[in-house]
Amino acid sequence: MRTSVQIILLAVLVLFCTVSIYAQEALWKELYSKGAMLYQQGRYSEAAKVAEEALTVAEKTFGPNHPYAAVSLNNLALLYKTQGRYSEAEPLYKRALAIDEKALGPDHPHVATSLNNLAAVYQSQGRYSEAERLSKRALTIMEKGLGPDHPYVATSLNNLGGVYQSQGRYSEAEPLFKRALKIYEKALGPDHPDVAASLNNLAELYRAQGRYAEAEPFYKRSLKIREKALGPNHPNVATVCEKIAEFFRQIGKEDEAKRLEARARKIRSNR
Repeated sequence: MRTSVQIILLAVLVLFCTVSIYAQEALWKELYSKGAMLYQQGRYSEAAKVAEEALTVAEKTFGPNHPYAAVSLNNLALLYKTQGRYSEAEPLYKRALAIDEKALGPDHPHVATSLNNLAAVYQSQGRYSEAERLSKRALTIMEKGLGPDHPYVATSLNNLGGVYQSQGRYSEAEPLFKRALKIYEKALGPDHPDVAASLNNLAELYRAQGRYAEAEPFYKRSLKIREKALGPNHPNVATVCEKIAEFFRQIGKEDEAKRLEARARKIRSNR
């Protein structure tokens, strides 16, 4: 009789633990979605707090080396990087990379994403040789695992191109940016935000070289895509307006520069 009672109690305990894990997983997914929404709205400080909570839930529920923990680490690191908190972002990206490599193997696309993320932090810190090494490895993994025309390959191309541009290696950056743009347009359509990012990359590259006539239409098309995809009052639209205003002032189009600056101020004042 005692054995039967023990078996029943054990079964109840297992059921309770299973239900608890499901509840915590649902909570983690809810926090993930909320953090992503806040990030898209440009509310980075709020998003970081939610991401920190999601990381705590993932680590306590699934363990510190679970893929959910890696996702949360990447999300939180991105928010720190966006706020310029590079020294806080770097160890989180490194942890996420180690988890992905151990769980998925060194040549998995998720590993490439973690490599790109860490490379972006190094680039922001001026650590170009480290950024280039990681970006090249990420690109190789993506091309091998997903094929040469996958959007993730385009992301890696843009990342490596950005590293080259930061060093003034324009002739090496341009073909990477152009290839990325073609991949995005074909895979995602001409009005996708990733297309806008590639257009902006090329515009910045041409501007840096004094190729202003080539840069202007890319800036303008990038702005139109972001307005359509994000809405006219999104903070990313304000950022693009400010960037194009700088460009217009540089080439002597003062009235257009002032108009875009005023629009950016209005967007930011309404938030």
